[in-house]
Amino acid sequence: QIRCVVKRGGKLGNRKGLNKQGGGLSAPALTDKDRADIEAAAKLKLDFIAVSFVRNADDVVEARRLLRAAGGSGYVIAKIERAEAVANIEPIIDASNAIMVARGDLAVEVGYASMTGLQKGLIRLARSRNKVSITATQMLESMINNPSPTRAEVSDVANAVMDGTDAVMLSAETAVGTYPVEAVTTMARVCVGAEKHENPRRTTNYRLEDVFKHVDEAIAMAVMYTANHLNVKAIIALTESGSTTLWMSRVRSDIPIYALTRHEMTRRRVTLYRGVYPVPFDVLHVAGGIASDALSILRKDGAVAPGDLVLFTKGEFEGVSGGTNTMQILTVPGADGF
Repeated sequence: QIRCVVKRGGKLGNRKGLNKQGGGLSAPALTDKDRADIEAAAKLKLDFIAVSFVRNADDVVEARRLLRAAGGSGYVIAKIERAEAVANIEPIIDASNAIMVARGDLAVEVGYASMTGLQKGLIRLARSRNKVSITATQMLESMINNPSPTRAEVSDVANAVMDGTDAVMLSAETAVGTYPVEAVTTMARVCVGAEKHENPRRTTNYRLEDVFKHVDEAIAMAVMYTANHLNVKAIIALTESGSTTLWMSRVRSDIPIYALTRHEMTRRRVTLYRGVYPVPFDVLHVAGGIASDALSILRKDGAVAPGDLVLFTKGEFEGVSGGTNTMQILTVPGADGF
């Protein structure tokens, strides 16, 4: 029970959440409704589920356990919106596939003055631990009722992009807003504009002191080190799970990374990875050489042009997850092969 005194009244709609300044609510992250929703998500074969009010890594682990038990294979996003989550953030990030910086509820618990710095830190921490970040809540709030954003909102979205977030998210603007299409169009335009002002060399020293746990992870880092020292137009990765492209996208996102995969689920998932673009490609059924077929597809799509320098990664045994062990530096041939 919570006993309250109304200091400033107003309309309160139904089905609203409740936050306590400073945190400390004892309510569990997963409710009975959440458990039912996880089962529904498994039946619908959803790619991602987002867990609200995560307190610690155990909440994420339990959500994934329930999803797998129900037959689902989706990834788990931890919504960071409680003070307790901030205190346990590193284990939460490690247990999750992605985090969502849910700024509305989080700001109530940690205080508005701390929110901007905390947001930047969460994005940076997720990136450093090879995980995805989503920035959400009130990004274009005025567009719920207006056809254009405020300049402050434009700066807010752009700064999140320039900080390295993988995705920005609209909520009420598209759920109940009067101008949903305009809101999406505006946000997309701001994202593209912000990306033009990124510093592509900011991560040239990324993970130089690390010891890599997997061969494919080492190949991904070798690719990005090479890309930082060559005029590379594109990176092409044959992938089963998408992990190689995720590691690559953590380093820099101004060079397009094309994830060539035969799995529809992987193609859907990698769209959340910043700078990664999915391409249908069945590595088990290629007409010519794998590299030449891949270059031909991208050349026909206009993604690369004859003479472009590209980096290409693949595994020795095609169709095996986690088997990427080869990097090649290639020049895109013309239509006649030269």
